[in-house]
Amino acid sequence: MTTSRAVSVLRDPDFVRLWTAETISHFGTQISLLALPLVAVTLLNASALEVAALGTIEFLPFILFSLPAGAWVDRLRRRPILIAGDVGRAAALATIPAAYALGVLAIWQLYAVGFVVGTLTVLFDVAYQSYLPSLVDRDQLVDGNGKLETSRTIALTAGPALGGGLIGIVTAPLAILADAASFVLSAVFVSAIRRHEPTPDRHADEHGRARGRLRQEVADGLRFVLGNPYLRGIAASTGTANFFSNIAYATFIVYAVRDLRLTPLEIGVTFGLGNVGSIIGALTAERITRPFGVGPTIVGATLLGGPGLLLIALAPREFAVPFLVAGAFLQGFGVVVYNINQLSFRQAITPTSMQGRMNATMRFIVWGTIPLGTILGGVVATLVGLQAAILVGAVGAFLAVIPLVLTPVRTLRDMPTPAEVPADTAADVD
Repeated sequence: MTTSRAVSVLRDPDFVRLWTAETISHFGTQISLLALPLVAVTLLNASALEVAALGTIEFLPFILFSLPAGAWVDRLRRRPILIAGDVGRAAALATIPAAYALGVLAIWQLYAVGFVVGTLTVLFDVAYQSYLPSLVDRDQLVDGNGKLETSRTIALTAGPALGGGLIGIVTAPLAILADAASFVLSAVFVSAIRRHEPTPDRHADEHGRARGRLRQEVADGLRFVLGNPYLRGIAASTGTANFFSNIAYATFIVYAVRDLRLTPLEIGVTFGLGNVGSIIGALTAERITRPFGVGPTIVGATLLGGPGLLLIALAPREFAVPFLVAGAFLQGFGVVVYNINQLSFRQAITPTSMQGRMNATMRFIVWGTIPLGTILGGVVATLVGLQAAILVGAVGAFLAVIPLVLTPVRTLRDMPTPAEVPADTAADVD
């Protein structure tokens, strides 16, 4: 292990191409996140249930396909998957303005497009997280993930405003073309990456042993993650944090409007200012990690989630916005610093041949708690009250640190390599 400062990834033209592609794509995606439901509501007169179903259908592929996607990605080169994912999403989205122009747009088409885009996003995200470790050096992972997270965070902050303005000018169906174009441009930049990527043998693993069936390789990915105490602790912590934060946020908009009496403008300003914490976290994650070490930084960042949600839950009606901004700032800062470090660590300790399955398994576990938290948040808000639901989420968020202090994660200093992970914790990956 080395403690010397790594060369900036900005000196690597291939990383810059990947970063540019991701940045363009993130901003484009924010347009469709607004445009698709607006098309359903304003043009198709969709009911609240139909709009809710659209969100569910868009999320469904992450539950259905994450695990097999990981095994599939490990059998193929990652860059062509990224390109195909971009082009496929562009083509699917382009059918919406085309159908609108022909006068045949229907709600079922939005469902189909949402499902296809969600499925391709699963493949793209698993491939992208698995591709980065082969594009940059191990000691550049935190820097690389930090740059990518900065783009994502800025897009989440500024993207909705840009998307809303574009939708207001050209209407929602035509604005979706901008998202389709962003995916095409993203594919162009990924295509320009020159770093050679070896082609995995589809029939044998890196040790020359015959690959098992897809189901067996999915099971290997689960065994690798659950058999490694580091990854097991991170999965438990992230899943717990996602579960309780979604309990808190499931009815936040209703709480902000009905209990705190905030206007839409005030809610928008609150989100925008709160996201500054996420941007600062993305820009400073590497500098924070350097003196404290990977493990203490992961633990410390996790501890910010509970206090952030408590500030939101306890916001007084007559002085709500400062509490909400401070709470969102703390939580956003902690989440981004945590994500950059835990993702970089996961990538560092995982063999190349297992990257896809590891990332897919982790995503399946930690995202699987999201709909459960959302449902429970709605139930608590209905039975007990809106503020009570946020309080339950805030108190529960403090539990997310427990899996980290009970596992070796807290002892980490530098980024290890796969060979530095104890043999009895890595599990058989064949």
